[in-house]
Amino acid sequence: MLFLLLQNASAQMPKHEIRAVWITTISGLDWPRSHSATSQQRELTDILDKLQQANINTVLIQARVRASTIYPSNNEPWDICLTGTAGRAPGYDPLKFCIDECHKRGMECHAWIVTIPVGKWNADGCKKLRARYPNLIRKIGDEGYMDPEKPETGDYLAQVCADVTRRYDIDGIHLDYIRYPETWKLKVSRPQGRQNITSIVRKIHKAIKAEKPWVKLSCSPVGKYDDLSRYQSLGWNANTTVCQDAQGWLRDGLMDALFPMMYFQGNHFYPFVVDWKEHSYGRQVAPGLAIYMLHPREKNWDLDVIRREMNVLRQQGLGITFFRSKFFTDNVKDIYTFTQDFNLYPALIPPMDGITAPAPRPASYLSVNHGAATDLLTWQATPSKNDGNYLLYNIYASDRFPVDTEDPACLVATRLQGQSLTVPHQGRSLNYAVTSVDRYGRESTPVFSSQTAASDRPPIDFRQLIMGNPTSNILKSTK
Repeated sequence: MLFLLLQNASAQMPKHEIRAVWITTISGLDWPRSHSATSQQRELTDILDKLQQANINTVLIQARVRASTIYPSNNEPWDICLTGTAGRAPGYDPLKFCIDECHKRGMECHAWIVTIPVGKWNADGCKKLRARYPNLIRKIGDEGYMDPEKPETGDYLAQVCADVTRRYDIDGIHLDYIRYPETWKLKVSRPQGRQNITSIVRKIHKAIKAEKPWVKLSCSPVGKYDDLSRYQSLGWNANTTVCQDAQGWLRDGLMDALFPMMYFQGNHFYPFVVDWKEHSYGRQVAPGLAIYMLHPREKNWDLDVIRREMNVLRQQGLGITFFRSKFFTDNVKDIYTFTQDFNLYPALIPPMDGITAPAPRPASYLSVNHGAATDLLTWQATPSKNDGNYLLYNIYASDRFPVDTEDPACLVATRLQGQSLTVPHQGRSLNYAVTSVDRYGRESTPVFSSQTAASDRPPIDFRQLIMGNPTSNILKSTK
């Protein structure tokens, strides 16, 4: 199986693909180390710029850490990563800032919510929860955990997720540790344990979809769902070991996407990739890759391990997620450099499955004001009540007419919030197209600019346009 996968791994670059990164805030692992609000914001935007330049389109930002948060909460204290002092306010709302900055760069931002673990027993967050819910927190070693066998756990976590969904323009709620802890001495049957965890997921799903149905619910399950007929999980899997029926959640529509933690290689990776693919039920799966293992202080993997895994995931039509952000932007073993070439063009985030409302309406027009060095594009579109608050826009460009909007090489900008864009044309006469995108990720039919004269030059290399930051002087969008 491994040989066949690797033989067929040179798949074409897709138009739709999840390309995600986890930004870990616990202990400031990926979060800016500065405790000054201004410096912190600057460092975070630098990180997001680098992610955008590698055509990453999804950011999973750790918002609830261990019963502590990076946003103002009435129930849980500020996390220590923000100011160096647990409970101290940073002077701004880091979650809102991250969401806004991701959206400026055409990226989705998902709030990563750590669910069951609530940190050290005597840490501020855990102590406050114990005081408020004295029978809800279990102690294992020196750590506190919400009890998955108490219905109040699901109620509380659903309240947390609904609060974030209601207050923020978030694209997704991403659940972590939505399972029994590996240190938990399970006294109920495995089927009952799975029912307990699924009950929590069901409550969270209901709560966020009641607020905003376009907000995606996802989780990061253990990387192997269960033993396979020919390949064993060696005692560490989602379904049996920690009662995490992640594939069932996809089947039953409780999850819109999965980001399995596939921090393995060889036959511990490839057969289990196929299993996730075969049990995706038409929903999105973007396995997490252990790029931290490239570091000499970890397992010192060769880059070729990750390169092969990325190629196979693309060949299988799955997304790709990196753990963690700092290893990626620090370019450990040239992973960032490789990914810039691997993601040569932008990719759209696949649309959500099972949406029955009509697709978004196309723009009513696309106008181009041709200049000596740049073209100014303007367009007009009106969202409907089915689109999810507002529309976004994709811009395509080509020497040819009509522009091929199925070719990712023609993508110039994605998920624009405004209705105008300035594009440098390198002296070419370019043709353009615009599409509307709703919050579910569904794209309208294209609207084309008037045909320009054919160019006798070789086809344009759009990489310089695509790699530009929409907020920079290279590629400008106005809201």
